[in-house]
Amino acid sequence: MPKQTHSYRFSLRLTPDEIARYYQGQALKVNVTTDRGQHLRFAARHLRPFITPRGIEGYFLLTTDENHRFKSLKKIDPPK
Repeated sequence: MPKQTHSYRFSLRLTPDEIARYYQGQALKVNVTTDRGQHLRFAARHLRPFITPRGIEGYFLLTTDENHRFKSLKKIDPPK
């Protein structure tokens, strides 16, 4: 039987100043609200691949395993 995964979609926008808080150790977790109104909290380190000089902005898909542990985070196209 395949293991169940869970997927969550959300938009995120962080300014360079907000991202600096994570690098300075002032914040280790990111709180987001999904498109379905669920509140998620995950380690800020997972956002590193998406940082640009303008910060982070986009629509994302977070996937967890059957125990709701982080599996992946990727940037996706927003819904139409």
